[in-house]
Amino acid sequence: MRPVRSLPRRKRGALVALLGVAVLLTGCGSTPPEPAAPPPDPSGAFPVTIETAFGPVTVPEQPQRVVALGWSDAETALALGVEPVGAADWLPVGGDGLGPWAKEAGLSYRNPPKMLGTTELDLEEVAALEPDLILDTRSSGDPARHERLSALGVPVVGVPAGAAAYMTPWQDQLAMIGQALGRTEEADRLHAELDAEFRRAAEANPAFQDATAVVAARSTSGYGAYVNGDVRVDFLRALGFRNSPAVQDLAAGNFFVPISNERLGLLDADLTVATAIGVEPSEITADPLFQAVPSVRAGRSVVLDDPTVSQAFASASVHGLSYALDAVVPRLAAAMAP
Repeated sequence: MRPVRSLPRRKRGALVALLGVAVLLTGCGSTPPEPAAPPPDPSGAFPVTIETAFGPVTVPEQPQRVVALGWSDAETALALGVEPVGAADWLPVGGDGLGPWAKEAGLSYRNPPKMLGTTELDLEEVAALEPDLILDTRSSGDPARHERLSALGVPVVGVPAGAAAYMTPWQDQLAMIGQALGRTEEADRLHAELDAEFRRAAEANPAFQDATAVVAARSTSGYGAYVNGDVRVDFLRALGFRNSPAVQDLAAGNFFVPISNERLGLLDADLTVATAIGVEPSEITADPLFQAVPSVRAGRSVVLDDPTVSQAFASASVHGLSYALDAVVPRLAAAMAP
């Protein structure tokens, strides 16, 4: 077990396809990697029961072989001192699936997990790792996916009740994984530290309070905007902003709404934040249609042109959000300055 890391003190800084066809869960030939296993539970925390959208899930004893499949599940487990043997790289950040923000905070693997992919998850690979716990707390919440994972015969901690696809709040993810790993005290501490960082940033920037904001994205498919429940919007809301009602009214159960070029005026707000997905940020900054949005034309916009910052902003992990606070808040403040 790695020691639990507190949040760094520095101040610098797609949807998943349904698991379409049933796969054979036997005949796994490769030898699964050995985890850096936690010691036997000294606190008497187990068995522990976690409430999920699929009902209560009981983890009978201290997990030794954790597979982390949900968005930021692996990083969250590592932040709590447990190294998963398998992980999905959602953003993706490549390599062992850890973003630069995690490594800057001192998080690293002694035994890197097997990377399992995201949109084409192979259950045979999962089974080959011989897990005794599967984390899937920020995922599609698809019952068929959960059923197939549960067929492995180990506890599967899925999305919490009421969470839309990929919209599990970081607070719930941290709490659920903390319970499942017997690390509730560490999870509570990380939660309190990040809450305090958001609170300090909000208090230092009164101009953010009750101002409207839009978080837009441009991809190869065009423009869109995020709605309440998405981590990017919730990031701004924690600073005092409120999502633009014009965008929020378009929400239809997803975390993102497409916006055609003809309706790009919907991106107007007291502040417009934009990110690039699969395209260069210059395709936003050089776009005359984007530049014509009133808030952009008035200088009240921020285009996140650093890939690491954009990924941290979207990470929904404790250390990713802390990194994004340091990198993004000064730019928001500059854009909102009179």
